[in-house]
Amino acid sequence: MALSKVDYNSLNVTAAASKALKWNSTPNGFETGDIAGSMVLLTTGTASGDSTITFDSSIDSTYKEYVFKFYDLNPATDEKDFMFNGRDGGSSYDATKTTSMFKAYHDEADTETSLSYDTGRDLVQSTAFQILIQDIGNGADESASGELHLFDPSNTTFVKHFYSRMNGVYFQNYSFDVYTAGYFNVTAAIDGIQFKFDSGDFDGTIKMYGVT
Repeated sequence: MALSKVDYNSLNVTAAASKALKWNSTPNGFETGDIAGSMVLLTTGTASGDSTITFDSSIDSTYKEYVFKFYDLNPATDEKDFMFNGRDGGSSYDATKTTSMFKAYHDEADTETSLSYDTGRDLVQSTAFQILIQDIGNGADESASGELHLFDPSNTTFVKHFYSRMNGVYFQNYSFDVYTAGYFNVTAAIDGIQFKFDSGDFDGTIKMYGVT
């Protein structure tokens, strides 16, 4: 959902507050400017006992930002990591990247909590798949959801930044909230993205959006 065309003069600010904040009622151009883009659904990938979901035909210079939304990703095997990688030309998903990850968790029994940097799941100039959330359970009520943002993947001058946030049900009944960020350290364009668990098949839906 886009937030745009905010009318400066329609904001409900009292005279006293306006004076205190040194505002006035003179339009200054803010009221007509778009302050966020609109998301356009480009394609949907659905896994039903599949090993990967791949987006390799819709990532180009049309958009400066792509957003991937994850819905109810459920691995066939217990305690599996959900991950992704980029393709920078050729046919392999092995783009070099440097990343960081931190997480918070809380168990259903209310006996354990944590907030920490996860040094074991970050990458340093690696071509490996980056984990976005770890150890997801395969129970009927266990899954992971979230989103990944990829910026200007067709740029051939700068690195290509990304970040994600995901929440999932850890295989021992914990709520895991995981933040991952980094960049593809390549000058070539990123022209494909692939998602999978570290082994086995999974069910779930991933939607890809372009941001105008």
